[in-house]
Amino acid sequence: MDSKASARWEGGLKDGQGHVSTESGALDANYSFKQRFEGAPGTNPEELIGAAHAGCFSMALSMILGEKGYTAESIDTQARVTLSQGSSGFDISKIHLEVEAQVSGADEAAFKEAAETAKANCPVSKVLNADITMTAKLKG
Repeated sequence: MDSKASARWEGGLKDGQGHVSTESGALDANYSFKQRFEGAPGTNPEELIGAAHAGCFSMALSMILGEKGYTAESIDTQARVTLSQGSSGFDISKIHLEVEAQVSGADEAAFKEAAETAKANCPVSKVLNADITMTAKLKG
């Protein structure tokens, strides 16, 4: 299965403008230097990676819980993506997943084990070369 997205950039780094979109039409947005590096409203590549990682992780956790006989009523995941500048340039140095789930019948140990397995094995985690940390909380 292939998924397609595209980007176009026009102009210089600081004064230029980019546009990203997906084949499905779910994303159709502009981005710029100010949005990426100066906190201006709008999207940026790191935010999109965070959304992809949070979505992938949540689905993987649901699958792993299902394999253990549990069904999640809800899984809420936030991904904080850190863009750092080092001696070799910019890189995505770390991603922290903040997970809170409601899973009937699951105890804390079973939930944490499933969450760690999902963190290590969701396809987006596997493709990223970053330090991925997580805080996982099972709602009572």
